[in-house]
Amino acid sequence: MQDSKFSITNTTKGKLPSLPFVSMKDAVLGKKYELSVVIVSRDKIKRLNFSHRGKNVPTDILSFPLSETSGEIFLNLDEAKKEAKKFDRKFENFLGFLFIHGLVHLEGFEHGSRMEALERKYRAKFGI
Repeated sequence: MQDSKFSITNTTKGKLPSLPFVSMKDAVLGKKYELSVVIVSRDKIKRLNFSHRGKNVPTDILSFPLSETSGEIFLNLDEAKKEAKKFDRKFENFLGFLFIHGLVHLEGFEHGSRMEALERKYRAKFGI
């Protein structure tokens, strides 16, 4: 899935659920924001998590702002599936939840009540 301001690259054999990724990106970050989403292996996300956050464990999502108008999101579908079960959510729903979470981080928010309120607003908008 690509347009001039959005791309998804799947480097794994995992199947990506059908979600309105572009609409979510546009709602949170705006139509002019350039976003690259990369689906990566458990090992790759673990290496990224260690090199950027000092945590030597795999995670489900990492967001990296590149500039005020561009960023990257890395997703690991295997970790997302595990986390979905922990939160008693269907995988597709949880992936939408994660994606919105990553977008709000790219918008500049850190964990806390303001971020959670903004996430709730976007989750409601997209039925997540």
